[in-house]
Amino acid sequence: MEENANTSLEEDFEGQATHTGKEINWVFSLKKSVINDWRKFKLESEDGDSLPLSKKEMLRQMSSPHRSFSRDDKDTRERFCRKMSMQEYELIHAAQEDESCLQQYRKRCMQDMHQRLSFGPKFGFLCELQNGEQFLEAVEKEHKTTTVIVHIYEDGIKGCEALNSSLTCLAAEYPTVKFCKIKASSTGAGDRFSSEVLPSLLVYKAGELLSNFISVSEQFNEEFFAVDVEAFLNEYGLLPERELRALGNGTDEPDVE
Repeated sequence: MEENANTSLEEDFEGQATHTGKEINWVFSLKKSVINDWRKFKLESEDGDSLPLSKKEMLRQMSSPHRSFSRDDKDTRERFCRKMSMQEYELIHAAQEDESCLQQYRKRCMQDMHQRLSFGPKFGFLCELQNGEQFLEAVEKEHKTTTVIVHIYEDGIKGCEALNSSLTCLAAEYPTVKFCKIKASSTGAGDRFSSEVLPSLLVYKAGELLSNFISVSEQFNEEFFAVDVEAFLNEYGLLPERELRALGNGTDEPDVE
């Protein structure tokens, strides 16, 4: 098993230096300025054969911005206004029900998306691998949707300690990503990971090598932090989007008008 792990590491390293360094927002707001358009829409959407003539005529009159009455027909006007108010209430109430339905649908979509994105194991820490066999197991036996980022390092090599600290922070920020570290001397392929290529980052998913970054600290300033490593990994699309990670947090603020 150890020999197979060493072979796998060497094969991955043969391709070294391969790198060097968008929620559907449902908005439905029925404003007073478009109430006439809503009335027309309701009229057009109704089945003409199923509507009583009186109601159909009422809707037509309501949808017209210009209403005319005989000056002497005060009683008729008052009766019409009462009927109109009742009809307006029905239409507005229906609009509120539609809005509530859309809000529920939007919430369900966000929950479904969050569930899909959250599917798989959670980690939240930087895992220390002790040997090549553990390395192989961490890469090949992980869930197929899980991104595995392995830092190959050695004590005393410039940039290794800072990168370990940065990955520890990122592991807490991205719990669905598996962050690991292993000493080059523990891989069983130490001759492939000389001090000249350390620190190195290997990125896997579904057992396949996605990216291989050697001497990765050269991509940063003399002093670098987790935010710098995060930005670097995001350039290659190796971390989940922050917007997607934030879905389903239970804060669904109402629209501000």
